[in-house]
Amino acid sequence: MIESMRVAITKFRQELFHFVERALKGEPLEFTHRGVVFKVVPEIKPSRLAALTGQTVVAQGTDLEQASRELLREMESEWEKDWSEL
Repeated sequence: MIESMRVAITKFRQELFHFVERALKGEPLEFTHRGVVFKVVPEIKPSRLAALTGQTVVAQGTDLEQASRELLREMESEWEKDWSEL
């Protein structure tokens, strides 16, 4: 189990967004105020996929139909090779 990070409320306030981002990534976070411990827990745990950023897959100016046919041929060739090895 990951140990909780505990900070004073002053530090929590100064770096609020930093600590919230860490909590969103699943890191346990607690802050104290007047001797009382508060736990920061997201209501809904975000999926790991939500953190992914999109990447350009096809270069601009590429004929998507042609690229699609080439990719399909390449995939079918690999499948046939894999099946022939069984």
